[in-house]
Amino acid sequence: MAETPLPLPLDIDQVKGFLDPLEGAALQRAAMEGASLGGCLEIGAYCGKSAIYIGAALKSLGAVLFTVDHHRGSEENQPGWEYHDADLWDTVAGAMDTLPHLRRNLRAAGLEETVIPVVGRSAAVAAHWGGRLGFLFIDGGHTLEAALADYRGWTPHLAPGGLLAIHDVFPDPADGGRPPFEIYQRALASDLFAEVESIKSLRVLRRL
Repeated sequence: MAETPLPLPLDIDQVKGFLDPLEGAALQRAAMEGASLGGCLEIGAYCGKSAIYIGAALKSLGAVLFTVDHHRGSEENQPGWEYHDADLWDTVAGAMDTLPHLRRNLRAAGLEETVIPVVGRSAAVAAHWGGRLGFLFIDGGHTLEAALADYRGWTPHLAPGGLLAIHDVFPDPADGGRPPFEIYQRALASDLFAEVESIKSLRVLRRL
């Protein structure tokens, strides 16, 4: 399988985000495989970098990606934190607002019909979600509370054989926050998942 991304409809380097191209290619492979088993969904849209990678792959299949985010930024995106970006601050709301940037990037990429934003908190959306998923990408808040809520709320919707991708998995605490690594470990310890691919900080697991 290709280790480089499928062709993208715009210059992905112009889209704010933290995804490596090799990770993007791995997400494309996983989403294309998982789409045959159910819906495709990501948690944590930010400005749409991962959604564009995944959406470009799913568009070729006639499939769609649901991208769930409250668009007020994760903890590390808030003022005074390392990953705060003042360009994403809404002075009227007094809060982060990444939704306009996501919409603008999806329009530029020609993916407005392929990537469907769902605006809301992950746990609330998961509690009311009724469809079966074939691909799930967890890249939301990186506190333990947020990461566990994403894992507990969404993995029950994943079909047997479906693929779970988790971003920012750092075994060494010096490299980054621990919660994504902890839910990755929890998935493996549950005996419900087996790892199928490891690319930089991305882990892809299959639901058994």
